[in-house]
Amino acid sequence: MKLKELYDKWESTSLVLRILCGLAIGLVLALVIPGLPLIPLLGTLFVGALKAMAPLLVLFLVIAALSRSGKNLGSRFKFVISLYLGSTIIATIVATILSFAFPVTVTLTGDVTDMAATGSLEELVTKLLTGMVSNPVTAITEGNYLCILFWGVVAGLVMRAIASETTLKVVDDVSSIVTRIIRIIISFAPFGILGLIYDAVSSNGMDIFYEYGALIAILVASMLIVILVTNPILGGLFMRRNPYPLQFKCLKESAVTAFFTRSSAANIPVNMSLCEKMGLDKDFYSVSIPLGATINMNGAAITITVMTLAAVHTMGVEVSIGTAIVLCLVSVIAACGASGVAGGSLLLIPLACSMFGIGEDISMQLVAIGFIIGVIQDSLETALNSSADVYFTAVADMKDRKDKGLDSELNL
Repeated sequence: MKLKELYDKWESTSLVLRILCGLAIGLVLALVIPGLPLIPLLGTLFVGALKAMAPLLVLFLVIAALSRSGKNLGSRFKFVISLYLGSTIIATIVATILSFAFPVTVTLTGDVTDMAATGSLEELVTKLLTGMVSNPVTAITEGNYLCILFWGVVAGLVMRAIASETTLKVVDDVSSIVTRIIRIIISFAPFGILGLIYDAVSSNGMDIFYEYGALIAILVASMLIVILVTNPILGGLFMRRNPYPLQFKCLKESAVTAFFTRSSAANIPVNMSLCEKMGLDKDFYSVSIPLGATINMNGAAITITVMTLAAVHTMGVEVSIGTAIVLCLVSVIAACGASGVAGGSLLLIPLACSMFGIGEDISMQLVAIGFIIGVIQDSLETALNSSADVYFTAVADMKDRKDKGLDSELNL
C-alpha cells in the first residue's frame, strides 16, 4: 500500500478514537515497562513540531482574517459582532473567577522554579508595549507571541486598505498552507500523546490524573456556566423574553453534532439549516454564521484563560486584578484567531502565557496537557462555540425585527 493511501486511511479514522488509543497504550506501557528512553521522545517531537509552527500560525491567521474582514457590515451585523465579542469577554471573566476560586497546578518537567513575579500593572504594561514593537522576524524565531500578534494586526489592517486581490490571495494561500501543516502535525497527536502520557505516568505515577481531572473540572464548569447562564442572560436582555427555548433548540440541533465533529467550520451547514428551520433572514445568517465560526470563540477563550492560569499558579506568579483584566483581553484576541484549526485554542496558550514571562518551554507543556484532555475539552469547546453562533444570530435577527415592528416569533 502506498504511503499516501496509508496516511489517508489514518486520517479517515476518528482523531478522538486515535487519541484515546494512544493514551491507553501509553498508560499501559508506563505501568508495565516504565523507563524506556525512546517512547518519551515521541512526545518531545510532537511538542517540538507544534512549537516550531505555532508562531507562523498566529501571524498568518491574524493577517488573513483582518485583510479580508468586511468594512461595511451594517447595524445588524455590528450588533451580532458585539454579541460574539461581548459573550467571549464574559466567558473569560467566568473562567478567570473560577480559576482563582479553585486554583489548579500541574506537574511540569524541567527547571520551572526560576520565575520572577510579573510586578506592578505599570511594569507589566511597559513590558507588553516594549515587547510588542520588537523585531517581528526575531519574534517568530523566539516565540514572542505578543509581538507577532501586534505586527500581524498592523499588516492585516494595512493590507485590507491597499493590497491588491492577488496579494490577498497569496496571504490566504500561505495561511492555508500553514494551517494544513498544523493539521498534519495534529493528525499524529496520538503518537505524541502516547509519549507524553508514558513519560508523565512513568515519572509521577497515577497521581498525575488527579491534576488533569481538576483541570477538566474547571474547564467544563466554566463552559457550562456560559452555556446555561451567561449566554442566555445576555440574549434574553435584548430579546426581552425567556431565552431558554431558543438556547435549548440550539443545543439540541447544533451543539450535539459539533460535540462529535469538533469543528465549528464543519458544523456550518448544520447551523445554516437550523437557521432556515427557525425562519431567520437568509441574507443575514448566510454571513453571520460563517462569521461566528471565525470570531465567536467563547470556549476557546475559556480554554486559553484556564490553561494559562494553571501555568501561572504552577509557577507561583503573582497576579493582580489589573493583570487579570489584561489576560481576559488577550484571551479574547487570541481566541478570535483560533478558528479553523484543530486544537487552535491550545496552540495560542503560549501567546497568553508570554504576558507573564512564561516561556515556550513551559507553555508548550500546557499545550501538550491540553491535547491529553482534549477529548473532553475540545468537544465541549466546539459545542459551545458553534451553538452560540446560531443562538446569537437568532437574537440579533429577532431584535432587528422587533425594532422594525415586525413579527419576531421563531419556529422553535
